[in-house]
Amino acid sequence: MMHRIRVAAAALSLLAAAVWLGGILVLGAIVAPLVFRVVHAPESADAMTRVFLTFDKIAMSAAVLIAVCEIVGSRTAPVRRIDLARFAASAVASALAFTQGLWLSPQIAHLHTAGAVRGSGELGRALDAAHHLSELCGKSESAALVGFVVLSVAALAQRRPEP
Repeated sequence: MMHRIRVAAAALSLLAAAVWLGGILVLGAIVAPLVFRVVHAPESADAMTRVFLTFDKIAMSAAVLIAVCEIVGSRTAPVRRIDLARFAASAVASALAFTQGLWLSPQIAHLHTAGAVRGSGELGRALDAAHHLSELCGKSESAALVGFVVLSVAALAQRRPEP
């Protein structure tokens, strides 16, 4: 029974990580560049600000779901070094998602609403800096999530079901 719970928790956390990581990659590599290329300013920034604020809620929800699954999984078997590494990867990704969702995206939205144009004046420089930090946060989040997925699969491969 505990094995089934552990596998279900691992599967659910991997699905949450897939949605989260996939969202980051699709938004950063496809949606944002396309919208900024096709839609004129400031409507492009209006649209992407809303998209990122919405996605941040999905990312933070996925982070909470993964944390719950990790807690459930840790109650079903002894915690090993690989589990600690996986916990660390998920904690880093979660901290970055909450940084993005509670600070960076709202700051970018506020600057945009205040009329900031990247590279133009003091507000523009602040927007540029916040955007750069946001990109760094997203890339770091992605790396932590890839680590989480790899460590999750490795941890599952090492476990044997109880007789």
